Amino acid sequence: MLLKAAIRHRQGKIRKPREKQTIGFAACVRIGLTDGNLRFLTSEYALVLRAINGLRDAAQHYLLDLSEHELYFYAQAGVTLFRDIHDSVFDQSMVLDLPETVLPVSTTAPRDLSALFDKDVEEIRRLLVPGTRRKMDAIAKARSWAVLEGAVSGDYEQPSDHDLAKICKRLSDGEPWPAVFPGVFSINISSDLDGPKISLRLTKNNGIPVRLQRESEEEEAEAVVAMRRVNELDFYSLGAKQLAGKVGLTLPKSLALIDHLRIRDNDEFYKEIRIGKTIYHRYSPKAIKKMREALEMESIDRIWAAHKARRK
Repeated sequence: MLLKAAIRHRQGKIRKPREKQTIGFAACVRIGLTDGNLRFLTSEYALVLRAINGLRDAAQHYLLDLSEHELYFYAQAGVTLFRDIHDSVFDQSMVLDLPETVLPVSTTAPRDLSALFDKDVEEIRRLLVPGTRRKMDAIAKARSWAVLEGAVSGDYEQPSDHDLAKICKRLSDGEPWPAVFPGVFSINISSDLDGPKISLRLTKNNGIPVRLQRESEEEEAEAVVAMRRVNELDFYSLGAKQLAGKVGLTLPKSLALIDHLRIRDNDEFYKEIRIGKTIYHRYSPKAIKKMREALEMESIDRIWAAHKARRK
């Protein structure tokens, strides 16, 4: 409702012609983020909005396990976001319109998203120890981070149980969490706890710390390599299945179009990233635009037929 009010306040439209219902949440975020005349959102604002909306959906329709620190962060970040949008769009202080209400209280407010994630990953791995029979608890805890990962890439869909099971397996196998959730690693908490106004925001990390490692320390060296690759995984943020979903194709037809456009020959669109002994085939969001433009000019049925003929 706040987003719709902001759009209307800036002379925008919240109802499409001949539609009975007003536009939905995703459309409001898109307009607030990309419409040059109406724009009132930053990428960080949109990230928080998508994350909170995704968590609400997860809590409503699935099993979700949020730690007290996570709950505190999202509640306070939501209030901060509401105040920032309200004050900037309507040019008046939120405290004049809303009562002074006690907000979430925590004896140890979260300051570092990475430290918070480290703690949750340890808990997930503990729940997945053979014989504990607590896999569903681990999936419930992993869901909140999967939702945040999707929010970073602009994905509004809920992660499936199959996707969450794969995530839990990767973490259980000891894969560094920045490689599992590269988008989450690219953000952090920006806090302003001075004075009476408390602010918590998600911000992009300025850089990724890298330290040299002796060759004898193999396991730690693999973890350091994984950390170095996070910035690449942030850019090449899509797997083949995710890319297919973004362009509205089945995976086989998407791969046929990728071959037709020689996407994998251009490092603007594709890169193989090695973490430890595993090679990941990753695509950048630029590949989405390239493929969509091609589909406007060519028939996917013709491309698919030519692809099958070549395989024969």
